[in-house]
Amino acid sequence: MPELLIELFSEEIPARMQARAREDLKKLVTDGLVNAGLTYASAGAFSTPRRLILAIEGLSGESPTLREERKGPAAAAPAAAIEGFLRSTGLAREQLELRDDKKGQVYFAVIERPGRPAAVIVAEVLEAAIRNFPWPKSMRWGPGTLRWVRPLHSILCLLSTDTGAEVVPLNIDGIIAGNTTEGHPFMAPGRFAVASFDDYSAKLRRAYVMLDSGEREAMIWGGAGNLAFAKGLEVVPDAGLLTEVAGLVEWPVVLMGQIDDAFLGLPPEVLQTSMREHQKFFSVKNPASGRIEGFITVANRETADHGATILHGNQKVLSARLSDARFFWENDLRHVKAEGLEGMAAGLANVTFHNKLGSQLDRVKRIEALAREIAPLVGAAPDLAAEAARVAKADLQSAMVGEFPELQGIMGRYYAEAAGHNDGVPEACREHYQPLGPSDAVPTAPVSIAVALADKIDTLTGFWAIDEKPTGSKDPFALRRAALGVIRLVLGNGVRVGLAAVFAKGMMGQRGIIDHLNGLLTGMMEQMQTAGLDIAAFPSGPFDYDEMKTVVSKIERASRGLELLDKLAEAREAVADAMHLQATDLLAFFHDRLKVYLKDQGIRHDVIDACLAMPGNDDLTLLVKRAEALAAFLKTDDGENLLQGFKRANNILAQAEAKDGVEYSYGADVKFAETDVERALFAALDTAEAAIAPAIEAEDFAAAMAAMAALRAPIDGFFEAVQVNAENAILRRNRLNLLSRIRQICLGVADLTRVEG
Repeated sequence: MPELLIELFSEEIPARMQARAREDLKKLVTDGLVNAGLTYASAGAFSTPRRLILAIEGLSGESPTLREERKGPAAAAPAAAIEGFLRSTGLAREQLELRDDKKGQVYFAVIERPGRPAAVIVAEVLEAAIRNFPWPKSMRWGPGTLRWVRPLHSILCLLSTDTGAEVVPLNIDGIIAGNTTEGHPFMAPGRFAVASFDDYSAKLRRAYVMLDSGEREAMIWGGAGNLAFAKGLEVVPDAGLLTEVAGLVEWPVVLMGQIDDAFLGLPPEVLQTSMREHQKFFSVKNPASGRIEGFITVANRETADHGATILHGNQKVLSARLSDARFFWENDLRHVKAEGLEGMAAGLANVTFHNKLGSQLDRVKRIEALAREIAPLVGAAPDLAAEAARVAKADLQSAMVGEFPELQGIMGRYYAEAAGHNDGVPEACREHYQPLGPSDAVPTAPVSIAVALADKIDTLTGFWAIDEKPTGSKDPFALRRAALGVIRLVLGNGVRVGLAAVFAKGMMGQRGIIDHLNGLLTGMMEQMQTAGLDIAAFPSGPFDYDEMKTVVSKIERASRGLELLDKLAEAREAVADAMHLQATDLLAFFHDRLKVYLKDQGIRHDVIDACLAMPGNDDLTLLVKRAEALAAFLKTDDGENLLQGFKRANNILAQAEAKDGVEYSYGADVKFAETDVERALFAALDTAEAAIAPAIEAEDFAAAMAAMAALRAPIDGFFEAVQVNAENAILRRNRLNLLSRIRQICLGVADLTRVEG
């Protein structure tokens, strides 16, 4: 069967686009071939900086002949209907067949579509793929209309069989498909012909081109490791950079250089970031000291001097880059030592966080207040947490972070240490952004936890307060990520915190709320002055949230008997109600994110819903502890059968209560039990109640589930031997009240009505 080889040869394709482009080319072409009736055995896509390649094996030689029968209008149908049918089929009337049908004779069209050669189909599909290729960015050049990521120079399109190779006829804006390609631009320039994919890959290899990006990555990483090992050093892993560099070269040549001693005093993260971002260098560190002492660069060619000239040029450019980094570092340290980190942070007053939420300094103040509240809950000293919050964002004003934004937090730790902060404050500066994603580490130091939680909760409560919430797939402020960060911080550290109260505190600190309250207080003070009351002793606004308490107290004392007090009370109540609604909505958002998080941990959504219905559902640690115990319980035979017994009891009870118009929730008495089975259930319920209540109080949900599991056999026995809706009204009422006890005991552990099954 034929083999298809396609190469689209262009100027340099950005490395970041190559992986997606390989997959897009493969999908567009293979889907197009299959839709046109061809089949294939396998397909592989490759890329280098200057070419996209697709190799397809086992391609069918032609598409099959297709025969289609289509039923049309009745023979007696209006002429317009018949003409419309003819147009849709492309046939003439004499080509239609008349066949007997239930309601008389009907026209049928028999349409045959002959198969087409693979070459014709390939030409159509490839042209459509090229003209509609989904590049993130593309350009047009010359007089044609074709767009490509960079100017497209040639197309190789070859169908090979055992009898020979055939060039697929294709002309796209003057680019005519052929059977030639080019090798390495410096080491093997010039074009050459190929006859198949094996011939193509072998000749390119001899022309210093590696087709497989994975092979290039392996060669780069292996060469880098060997060079570093020979010097007693090791390469700092960087998977993203490795993929990028492999997309920049067709024939990787790995070289190692040294960093000038003048720059070895820079923080390793600065060296690594500067080399990665500006030069695409890998960092080489001394495993004994942790210092970055060298670099790995990857050339795109072999040279007579074994890369010495290339290394010399790279080191000159690197020295210039690192000189800039050293200037930023030394300049920042001078500012820190002169004015302290809080002095550096003062400039955040001129940096807008959000036009409705104030400046970065406003935000720092809110984070400080929240960190004080959270600190005792995570075992941190409130003063230390507040200190860390005040300086955690200071490095945003540093020259180094201005040049390398990805170093925010990292530089904050170095500057905090230089400024004399200790006791976990420097670590909090670095770690308060974490976790940034599902694979990022979670801080464990108490001060870091307090500031990290305060930072994320301030973001969430701020955007909730101004009603800027995620909608659908849109989340411009990364609020879902912030919520997941809070969840991981709380669960990862076993933090016991009622989020509803923290959310309310966070809401009340937001600028929009404070501005609203400032307006209310200012208006009231003006009315008091108009009424002849002395307000000279009042502080002048605007007020922060803590100052408002003083102002409110003075207004209450000075305006007794005036309507102002009622207005003040109404205003405070309205704001509190609004914030309560927003905090409740934010908690529901957290519950949704928690469901997603726990689903990945293997806990079903209905199990989580059953636990969310219980008190304390804003304590995520308690909530997850309950959900894990319930999930484990329901996986057992006892748990599954008890669930069925509970649902049966609940259904019978609900039907009886609806029919009788009363609630059967008390009064079950063992003296009305007729059978030993009933008496056994009474005894089992007494035992379960005595064990479950203290277990729930101690938050030992596993013990509570175990006590509940003991009810399985007595409940099963009760339903097998006893008729609940007995003719005797006293017996019936007693048994329904007994079912109510089952319901109440089970619902005390979790809302089992929400569990499916």
